[in-house]
Amino acid sequence: MSFGDPNNPYGPPQGQQPGYPPQQGYPPQQPPAQPGYGYPQGAAPQQPPAYGYAQGQPGQPAYPGYPGYPGHPGGNAMPLQMPGLMKTARVLLFILAGFQLLFGLIAGIAVGAAQDLSNGVGSGDDTDALAGLGFLAAGLLLVLGALSIFLGVKFKNGGSGIRITTIVYASLMVLGGIVNIVNGANGSATFGGLISLAFAGIILASMVNGAASAWFNRPRY
Repeated sequence: MSFGDPNNPYGPPQGQQPGYPPQQGYPPQQPPAQPGYGYPQGAAPQQPPAYGYAQGQPGQPAYPGYPGYPGHPGGNAMPLQMPGLMKTARVLLFILAGFQLLFGLIAGIAVGAAQDLSNGVGSGDDTDALAGLGFLAAGLLLVLGALSIFLGVKFKNGGSGIRITTIVYASLMVLGGIVNIVNGANGSATFGGLISLAFAGIILASMVNGAASAWFNRPRY
């Protein structure tokens, strides 16, 4: 018994008996996908994650970073190098240290020479207190110069303690500069106060922004 030419486009579909209505409620069957060579039917080859890819590149899943690294939901991007304003503040600290050490040495030598002269004329007892204050001021300048160098060096690898110390140091310098400007009577103290205020203002501004916080709080290994 013949059911017609199977290649006839006007005949019934293959697999269906002539004279019967098409089956309703079932979607047309699609031919099964051909399995990959060497894999069981229905299993797709699994590609292992590629090694050596940077985070976010194709082929490598994105892993959450550590705080302070890019991609971490609660941290800022880790700065790759010291921010520019901090570099400027670091240079100013070294320049300031040079002036402090130089003036401290000059002041100490001058006070000592004046005291020797006073002792030579027999009035050394009257100038002992002034000489003591002069040596104290010279020693303070030397200590501040050493502190400025220490802070500048620690900008590279220091932590949040260096940042806090620098903020306090710069704040005291700002106050000292204002006092010198007010009491300088337009003399050398006023000029020195202006220079100190400008240096301290830049150093303080470089320490109180988010870039400085990210730099000093970055992870270290």
